[in-house]
Amino acid sequence: MNFSSEIAKISLDTGAIKLAPENPFLWASGYRMPIYNDNRLLLGNAKHRQLIANGFQSIIQEKNIDVEVVAGTATAGIPPATSLANLLETPLVYVRPNPKEHGMKNQIEGILHPDQKVIVIEDLISTGGSALKAVQAIREAGGKVEHCFSIFAYEFTKATEQFQNAQCQLHQLLGFNELVAQAMEENILNKDQLHMLQSWNDDPFNWGDKNGFPSETS
Repeated sequence: MNFSSEIAKISLDTGAIKLAPENPFLWASGYRMPIYNDNRLLLGNAKHRQLIANGFQSIIQEKNIDVEVVAGTATAGIPPATSLANLLETPLVYVRPNPKEHGMKNQIEGILHPDQKVIVIEDLISTGGSALKAVQAIREAGGKVEHCFSIFAYEFTKATEQFQNAQCQLHQLLGFNELVAQAMEENILNKDQLHMLQSWNDDPFNWGDKNGFPSETS
């Protein structure tokens, strides 16, 4: 099965990924961006959840990755991590962005033993900062992490560099280039829109200012 193509079709059909180069979205960062991803919209269908878990499992088998624990990033990475852990029959943990301020003050929830081989599951990779923060937390707790998985990745150069520097391999089920190819095939985009999206992907944080969509960053 071509998991990338199937997930691209489903994401576009459900609205989990929206493309709007002429009327870009305001991201939480304050930047105007021509694409928006909300993988929570894939949670409503059991077949979609299973497809994602099967896709991750396929990569694990193809790359011969040894997995003892599956870790999801809180909160969006927890559902796909749970589905995958059930499929692999492994323990599951999840990683908060920061330690709790009360109780046991945990950042990692669940049972993690030193030297266990862990994979991190994230729903979306933009620059990679939040996922790599989870990787670092697991390493500091004694876990061994060499692989991070995501449902979708924007394929920014910055993310590639950050994962290389962290010595962690990134695997995505769907990447930006595969997405726009599918959108062209379905006639969702015309050539001008494709060019705008590609120019955004090359320079995402300056794209808005260059195209008359100034950011609202402080």
